[in-house]
Amino acid sequence: MASGFFAILDDIAALMDDVAVTSKIATQKTAGILGDDLAVNAEKATGFLSSREIPVLWAITKGSFINKLIILPIVFLLNWLYSPAINYVLILGGLYLAFEGVEKVIEFLFHRDKEGHEVVEEIEEDEKNSEEIEKAKVKSAITTDFILSIEIVIIALGTVLEENHPFITQILVTSLVAFIATVGVYGIVALIVRMDDAGFKLIKKSNDKGFFGTLGHFLVKALPIVIKILAVVGTIALIMVAGGIFVHRVEFLHGLLPSWPDVLKELAFGIVGGLGAVALFTLGKKAVSVVRK
Repeated sequence: MASGFFAILDDIAALMDDVAVTSKIATQKTAGILGDDLAVNAEKATGFLSSREIPVLWAITKGSFINKLIILPIVFLLNWLYSPAINYVLILGGLYLAFEGVEKVIEFLFHRDKEGHEVVEEIEEDEKNSEEIEKAKVKSAITTDFILSIEIVIIALGTVLEENHPFITQILVTSLVAFIATVGVYGIVALIVRMDDAGFKLIKKSNDKGFFGTLGHFLVKALPIVIKILAVVGTIALIMVAGGIFVHRVEFLHGLLPSWPDVLKELAFGIVGGLGAVALFTLGKKAVSVVRK
């Protein structure tokens, strides 16, 4: 009886060791997408009033956990029933990310210059509808997180499948990596969006003197710059993640332009896919408006 009990404990210990080793490998393989995930979500979680930053970030984090709870069983089921379906899901997700990234670039290049009174009207309208705008931004962030989460889960699952681990290990490793992704990414985002508050506290506690006073001023001044950098990096990340999905998941594109560096190929295919998605979306909107008339 005792020997059987200790045998079970030994099996559990071996399983946990297997999970720990494989999770480390899977996390390393998802590091690139986690970096892109961080840049994208940090950019989406900024731009709110200071009092709303943490509530908004918490809402996005909860949405990310829900995304993982939805994605994990679906991915396992699809992989069991018809594994090629995962490719199609990723490609559709890539089109959404490319659309979002390219749309931001188009907005920046062609829709920045507006008349003064239009800008004032928009600001007044924004103030009236701040709650609706916040909800829309949170929804957009959670939707983007959903697509990125699919890729993270699939990369993690692919790592486990390559190692030919049993099904229970596949579930544990993939779930653990998904959990680490959410906690890690949004934990760092929380630190970024509260940089200025940390700076103000350092200034106050040091009476604006010495090293900590200087560090406080640095953090306060650095936040707007960091936010601008994240806006650019987040947009590029969206396009490149989409391009990476197209390059690695569409067989025709995978063999195209073999002499090009991977980074350039992913950027190029992401832009082309985004332009195509924006064009289709614009035509679809016009077609709907014509039908309604």
